[in-house]
Amino acid sequence: MRLALLSLLFAVILPAQPILTAHNALRARVGVPPLEWSPQLAAYAQKWANTLLARRQFHHRPDTPYGENLFAITGASATPAEVVKSWGDESSDYDHRTNRCRAVCGHYTQIVWAGTRRVGCAVARGRGREVWVCNYDPPGNWAGERPY
Repeated sequence: MRLALLSLLFAVILPAQPILTAHNALRARVGVPPLEWSPQLAAYAQKWANTLLARRQFHHRPDTPYGENLFAITGASATPAEVVKSWGDESSDYDHRTNRCRAVCGHYTQIVWAGTRRVGCAVARGRGREVWVCNYDPPGNWAGERPY
């Protein structure tokens, strides 16, 4: 019960358009169709963001049927464009020709995964920290497959 009450205190209604626009701008650069906003995925993401903030944790939700990107910041706040840019900056580590990643690029490849159709994102704020979660359906990042 305590976790549920804490979660309500940290819930932030995230306007869909700015974060959806940022996602779709990255997708347009590689020629894949735009994503649609999913209120259901946004609600799912909000529950996990609230949980991570309340527990002071940062890890992917276990056994989720969706793709998931996470972002956290302490002592400052981020805009939707900054969050998506941080994931998109991983494109410099991804080599499309060889379908290999030099470092971390899974957040980027999930965003541009051609088969993904819907996204929902949320942020939880409190205690000088923000936790952002985006969920993707269908999920991407299948081993051996190219994102686009």
